[in-house]
Amino acid sequence: MTATAEVNPALPNAFLSMEGITKRYGGVTALDDVDFACERHSIHAILGENGAGKSTLIKIMSGVTRADTGRMVLEGKEIEHLSPVDATRAGIVCIFQELSLMPDLSVADNISITNPPGRRGLINQRAQRRRAEELLARVGCEDVNPISRVRDLALSRRQLVEIAKALGRDPKLLILDEATSALTAADVEKVFTILRALRDQGTAILYISHRMAEIEAIADTCTVFRNSRYIQTFKQGERTPEQIVQLMIGREISQIYPPKRPNRPSAEPTLVVENLGWEDRLNGISFSVAPGQIVGLGGLDGQGQREVLLGLFGVLRGVKGKIKLYGREVNVRSPAAAKLPRNAIAMIPEDRKTEGLMLPMSIRDNLSIASLKRFVKAGMINRSLESTRVDAMIDAMRIKIGSPADAVGTLSGGNQQKVVIGKWLMTEAKILLLMDPTRGIDVGTKQEIYALMRKLADDGAAILFYSTDYDELIGMCDRISILYRGEIVRTLIGDDITEQNIVAASLNVDLGVRPAANAGASHG
Repeated sequence: MTATAEVNPALPNAFLSMEGITKRYGGVTALDDVDFACERHSIHAILGENGAGKSTLIKIMSGVTRADTGRMVLEGKEIEHLSPVDATRAGIVCIFQELSLMPDLSVADNISITNPPGRRGLINQRAQRRRAEELLARVGCEDVNPISRVRDLALSRRQLVEIAKALGRDPKLLILDEATSALTAADVEKVFTILRALRDQGTAILYISHRMAEIEAIADTCTVFRNSRYIQTFKQGERTPEQIVQLMIGREISQIYPPKRPNRPSAEPTLVVENLGWEDRLNGISFSVAPGQIVGLGGLDGQGQREVLLGLFGVLRGVKGKIKLYGREVNVRSPAAAKLPRNAIAMIPEDRKTEGLMLPMSIRDNLSIASLKRFVKAGMINRSLESTRVDAMIDAMRIKIGSPADAVGTLSGGNQQKVVIGKWLMTEAKILLLMDPTRGIDVGTKQEIYALMRKLADDGAAILFYSTDYDELIGMCDRISILYRGEIVRTLIGDDITEQNIVAASLNVDLGVRPAANAGASHG
C-alpha cells in the first residue's frame, strides 16, 4: 500500500499539541512541518525508523531543543518555547534509552536528585531511602538496594531505576523512548501494568519502541513518522504489523533475515574457548567458532553472556581457562591487545552512547579512532588517507550524515550504531563479538545489520552474537549456546533452533534437546 501524509486531527482532550513544527541541523532537516497532538487517558505510540524525527519531536516537547518554526499549545495555552525547567514544572517527564543516571551516585541519590527530601539545604537521607524503596517496589525492582551505586547495577536494573526516578516526578505527560529495550519480558510486563494505571488516572503517555509486539500490547493510538515527516495516525489494531512497517519505511519488506548458507565442509575454528571461568559468574564455558559461522549466546538476561564477551575482549581481570586464536593459545589482557592484528578481535558493546562512542567528537574521529595507527607514518597522521578510509566506510555502511566533521551525537540512534560497527570494521577484525547490536534500532536498519553480519561471515569472519531477542538468534545463528547461571546448559543446532527449545533451555528445563557437552565443542 502507498502511504500519503495526513493532517493529524485535533484532539479535544489534548494535553500538548504542535502545529507546523520544523527543525533543521545545518543541512539536515530533522522535522518538516509536523502536526502532532497527544491526549490524556491515552498511550500513544510513535513509530518510525531511526532518523524519522521521533527523538527530535520529544526533545522539542521536553524543552531540550527549540523548533525553528511552528507553534505549541500546552494545556490550552500557546507557548513560544519550553525550557527543560519549564517542561519539568509542567509535568513533562522523559525516560530515554540512553540513561540520565549518575553512575557514581547511589540509587537513592539518583531518584531524588532534582528534589531531595530535607530542610534548610540538608538532605534527609532516611526519607530519601524510604522514597527510593517505595518507587523501586512500584516498578518491581525490590532486589535493588537504594544505597548501591548505579554503576554496580546490571543495565536492566539501571533501566528500572530510571523509570522509578521518572515516576517520582508525578508526570502529566510521560515520554518513554526505547525505555524497555534492556528489560526482560517479565520486567516489561511490570512496566506495562504501571503505564496502564497511569493512563487510567489521566496521564498522557507517549511510547516509542521498535518492538512491534510491545506496541500491540500497550498502545491505544499509533502515529507513524518517516523521513522527518508526519505520515499517519490510527487506532491500534486498525493496521497489521506488515502495513505499519511499510508505512515506516515506505517500501515492502520481503525477508527480515538473510538466508543461512547450507552446510559446508568443516573448517578449523578461528576461536576456541575451553573451561572459561571468572569469579562466580562463569564456570566451565567451552565452545568454538569457525570462519563463516555466526554462533549465538542465548538465555535469560544476566546469565553470563556479557561476561563471556568481555572476557574474550580482555576487559575482565582474573579470567581462567584457555583461549585459542587461529590455532595458538593466547592470553588477551586488554582491549588494546585484543585488537592487535595478530589477534584481530573487535567487540560491539551494548551501550553505544557510553561504551561505543565519544559523542562530542566528530563522526570522522569516532570511525578512525580504533584503527588510527594504520594512518600514522613517521609519527604523523596521514589525514588524507584517514579521510579516504572514513568516507569509504560511511558509504559502505550507508550512514546518513551531513558532514563527517559533524559531532556523532547529532546522528540518529541507528546511524550512531552504524558508526560503532564501522569503527571496528576499519580494524579489519576477523573475530567479531556482538553484544545486542540491534537494541533500540528500527526494522530497516536491523535488516541492514543482519545482511552485513551474514556478508562478513560469508567473507570468513567468525562471529559470536549475544542477543536478548530470540527471533534474532533463530534467524541469524548457525548454532546457539544457552547460558544459565554462568554455564552453557544446551547447544542448539539446525532444526533444534526453535523458540520453544531456547525458552526451555533458558529456564534449564529438559525437553530432550541435545546437551551442550557434545555440541558445544563442534565447529562444523
